[in-house]
Amino acid sequence: MSFYSKQDLIDLPKNHDTLVAIDSDGCVFDSMGIKQRDCFHPVIIRHWGLEAIEHQLRETAEFVNLFSKSRGQNRFTALLRVFELLPNRADVKNTGVVTPPVAPLRAFIESNQPLTNTGLERELELTGDPELNRLLQWSLDVNRVIEDTVKNVPPFPWVREALEKMSAMSDRIVCSQTPEDALIREWKENGIEHFVSVIAGQELGSKAEHIKLASRGKYESSNVLMIGDAPGDFKAAAANDALFFPVVPGAEETSWKRLVDESYDRFLRGEYAGSYQDELLSEFDASLPEEPSWNL
Repeated sequence: MSFYSKQDLIDLPKNHDTLVAIDSDGCVFDSMGIKQRDCFHPVIIRHWGLEAIEHQLRETAEFVNLFSKSRGQNRFTALLRVFELLPNRADVKNTGVVTPPVAPLRAFIESNQPLTNTGLERELELTGDPELNRLLQWSLDVNRVIEDTVKNVPPFPWVREALEKMSAMSDRIVCSQTPEDALIREWKENGIEHFVSVIAGQELGSKAEHIKLASRGKYESSNVLMIGDAPGDFKAAAANDALFFPVVPGAEETSWKRLVDESYDRFLRGEYAGSYQDELLSEFDASLPEEPSWNL
């Protein structure tokens, strides 16, 4: 069941001259770590029988999903990156463990299907590939474990103050690749869902598509700001010629306070683009490496 549709983004009421799109996991909520370590990683290990290389799997998956420039990707593209890196590790080669195949997962990602469970179900119907069935069962299992495990995770400090401030001057949407039901539950648990008009998850397309649908024909690109914690969030903004405010991993509280005290006001005054944004992006880029330490 979907609570929001693409039409809700298209029909977003224009009450202000500016639009703010806000990522959720790792940006508003400190939920990425617990979701990865307590939900994604153990379910990967169980479904692909990787108990013998649990440490290497967890370290690789943390790098991909938390501590690198691939942070915040769609779960399927992130899993492909993990499975590509694993067999190249010397401490995996030495174990003799056969790592998961990547061809079926890559074929799904390169297909025209949306990178969601529904898209995967369609691809499975077309191909009958048992590895895609394993992938689907993994993804469904991850959702169940997250629902059972991740509860009442509060927003980072200064998030509520930022939402309150933005609600007076900008239209606001959630722009995420997390499944919609989890997003809605997390925003409602913390009583902040009323600060946004649409909560857009992976079911409504990519983050770039969310911004395009909500902003097209209504806002000047210089009046659209994406708030995110991953390079993919910046790319979604750039695809729409929008501005980007980075919530720096490991410095989330500082980032949100800076947004409240300084950055959002600059955005409203038209003083954000250029050297100011470039300085923020430089700090953000430096916080996330490209290659894992075991490849250096």
